[in-house]
Amino acid sequence: MSKIVVTRRIPKQALELLKENGEVFLWDREEEPIPHEVLLEEIKEAAGVFTNVGDRIDKELFDHAPNLKVVSTMAVGYDNIDVREAAKRGIAVGHTPGILTETTADLTFALLMATARRVVEGSDYVRQGRWKSWGPMLLTGQDIFGATIGIIGMGRIGEGVARRASGFNMNILYHNRSRRREIEESLNAAYSTLEELLSKSDFVVLLAPGNTQTRHIIGKEELKLMKPSSVFINASRGTNVDERALYEALKNEEIWAAGLDVFEEEPVSAEHPLLTLPNVTVLPHIGSASIATRTKMAVTAAQNLVAGIMGKELPFQVKINEN
Repeated sequence: MSKIVVTRRIPKQALELLKENGEVFLWDREEEPIPHEVLLEEIKEAAGVFTNVGDRIDKELFDHAPNLKVVSTMAVGYDNIDVREAAKRGIAVGHTPGILTETTADLTFALLMATARRVVEGSDYVRQGRWKSWGPMLLTGQDIFGATIGIIGMGRIGEGVARRASGFNMNILYHNRSRRREIEESLNAAYSTLEELLSKSDFVVLLAPGNTQTRHIIGKEELKLMKPSSVFINASRGTNVDERALYEALKNEEIWAAGLDVFEEEPVSAEHPLLTLPNVTVLPHIGSASIATRTKMAVTAAQNLVAGIMGKELPFQVKINEN
């Protein structure tokens, strides 16, 4: 049977499917990523690897894996995989688009609301025994209903966030590499330049894919365009933001607050400067983390992998022109 390397613990349904179709090596430590040297050793005889966003799948790994036929990631994004190098070697790459759209849109809007209304800060305030009396300006935040939201990246998740924003009677601006006229019509959204979106929005929500074109798309100059009362949300990729510039903008009150589900380096250090600021709400990259969605993602990734080791076209295969 073909060897399959699985780099993290995954739902039982997906693992059983893989075991039915190959000899599985599973890195079963939930809180500890597979060491790269272990991955390089285990990949030597593998036909397939089931990977996640934290794994580096690059030329070095491919050089160690002469029998590799397929890389399947349990994610929509695949910026941790050198897809061009894989294509050169005839290695198929699979991902899981569509499945996590609504779940991630839920989390993105929840993060927006929690940041605007200081939910985590308020919870800590009570738990720490600091709540001594009610005050008229105690933990006051920003209104969401009727505000202007600017969405950078109007893909499936961006559209999901826009639908939720519509329910809050928000004025919707968006910036995308191509116009989505159907979204403009159905949700009364307005296409904007990046500069216009940043200057007009009360909430800036970053949902662009992570690649060389979007690296640090939000930096010092972009942050300067935002309102002092604005809230910045990143639920895309940490590499899309210059974190040093974001820290300075928040510290100097150039913008009001930020909600972050992703970081340039993950897991983020507890000593990271952004985590020292009270106006930053942080999460450990849990955009798609519902039980149902993660199970569907894992099963789909397993189906991609099984198809690949059998030499069939993957149900959800990354095309080289997508990157």
